[in-house]
Amino acid sequence: MNQLCVGLYVELDLKWFEHPFAFSRFKIKSEEQISTLRSLGLHSVRYKPELSDVTPPPATGNAAGPSVASAAAARAASAAAAATEASPAMLAKRAMLERLKLHRADAARVEAAFTNTARAIRDIEKNLFSRPEESFKQAIVLVTQITDSILSAPELAIHVMGDTAGNEELYFHSLNVTTLAMMIAREVGLPAEVVNLLGLGALFHDIGRKNIPDKILTKTEPYSTAEQNLYEMHAQYGAEMAQRMKCVPAVAAIIHDHHELFDGSGYPRKLKGEAIGVLARIVAIANYYDSLCNPFNIANAVTPHEALSMMFAKHRAKFDPKLLQMFIRCLGVYPPGTVVQLSNGMTGMVATVNTARPMKPMVVVYDPAVPRQEAIMVDLERETELNIVKALRPGQVPPEAYAYLSPRKRVSYYFDAGKAAPDKSAA
Repeated sequence: MNQLCVGLYVELDLKWFEHPFAFSRFKIKSEEQISTLRSLGLHSVRYKPELSDVTPPPATGNAAGPSVASAAAARAASAAAAATEASPAMLAKRAMLERLKLHRADAARVEAAFTNTARAIRDIEKNLFSRPEESFKQAIVLVTQITDSILSAPELAIHVMGDTAGNEELYFHSLNVTTLAMMIAREVGLPAEVVNLLGLGALFHDIGRKNIPDKILTKTEPYSTAEQNLYEMHAQYGAEMAQRMKCVPAVAAIIHDHHELFDGSGYPRKLKGEAIGVLARIVAIANYYDSLCNPFNIANAVTPHEALSMMFAKHRAKFDPKLLQMFIRCLGVYPPGTVVQLSNGMTGMVATVNTARPMKPMVVVYDPAVPRQEAIMVDLERETELNIVKALRPGQVPPEAYAYLSPRKRVSYYFDAGKAAPDKSAA
């Protein structure tokens, strides 16, 4: 322990809750951290030369005999441990554990809300043909609730959902597109009544697919020209169904034009630029992103980070540039579900992004010493010395770390509606 110095990257052979540090492995930044390490009662700690800035100094001997030295060390360690228990660092660790408990409760609540909403969408869509007007009224109620939650939250937190969040996968795309489109609308500052129209259009953007044969919808190979032309008819079919539901023209326009692209390469009318309504332009971005992350053939899926990078670097001309910038600003460079390498060398997955501070998300950290169900969640806004270095592709992550972090086969997002008013108790 007398070889400890600033710049060493150390690993502690203690359970995560048995020490006051945010992680069990980290680079020593201060003499205060060294004092805390020496107070833990350990005889030694491991260090990683390749992650350290310095090499440890030579060990210094102890003039006292072995028994005297060990007794003195034991007394010192005991006294230091008692001091550590009441130290600011340990108190901060306990506060962090409390925050983790609350965050897990928040995540469970959000996943339940997500599943319930997906079920509500399923029930609405079941009756679209038999009772179109009644279904549309039910959708208005649902979308109004979502709009009120999103617009009234002082800070909008977007969570990545687990694969176990219900069995309503068919409705996740509609819900993803609705959530992401409303996120953009909030950033733009659209009034609530317009956001309601956007939400309805996003929710029903693909209803025309109900008139497309399943053998087309479920085909994993590329479409023939005839098949592509038939598939593209879903936009027109959707607009016709919107009329039967007595949708207002703004909602019908979103359903009809959600595949129109800013550079004129979309369909069905190859509209260009601002000839496409602003609400349809918003839904086009959300729809394109979710289709990259969650294609029908999951083998073709890209990671959230890749999807965002691809849209910005390769397909930027397809989207309204201002709206695309807002979309990226909300989700951050590392959207929820992205596996990342942290500046302390550890691997994590972005779990929640606060759209007000997208570069400082909540990250679930892989630590084999911590049970997966109790995984460390780090708030990068609080851990100011820690940041994301880069995104990782699945092949760059060891299988055990990948399984622990459990990146989703299908990436679904939902927002935290539980913070519709500032929570003074958590301040």
